[in-house]
Amino acid sequence: MTDKALFIEEILLNSVKNLLSGPVNEHLGKIEYPIPPIEFAIYRGGSAVVPVITLSTSERSEKERIVRLDAYTLTITFTVPEHPSDLRSVGERNCYAYAASVATALGDDPTLGGVVDRAELTGKKYAPPKYPGTGDGWEVILTLRVTVEGGSNAG
Repeated sequence: MTDKALFIEEILLNSVKNLLSGPVNEHLGKIEYPIPPIEFAIYRGGSAVVPVITLSTSERSEKERIVRLDAYTLTITFTVPEHPSDLRSVGERNCYAYAASVATALGDDPTLGGVVDRAELTGKKYAPPKYPGTGDGWEVILTLRVTVEGGSNAG
């Protein structure tokens, strides 16, 4: 077995982190107003956003079973802090910017640098703070469906 077959989940997560911290941040930097960049460390105070990425296997179609493709669902959750000067529009707008930047970066590189056969954005969910003005943040939850050649990892 190759290293790719042994550690495909880790490779997928690292590829998504590279997409977020590279091309997505580049897209965010081109937007006319400042948006906190994406980082993968512990930050406080809104200087950066640290997304949570979860990975699970996904049900495969009959065609995917025949051609031996594994299917995964990746969920990327951004918690965007409320902005002290304008509680609603800045946090909400930043959520839209993160979602659009991820969609653009995936459109530019749907194979995540050649690691997967296809990564596709299948869902976006925007959620306001449960109690505005309390420090809770806006959330944007992005769902990706990823297929990888292999056939031995997914159930």
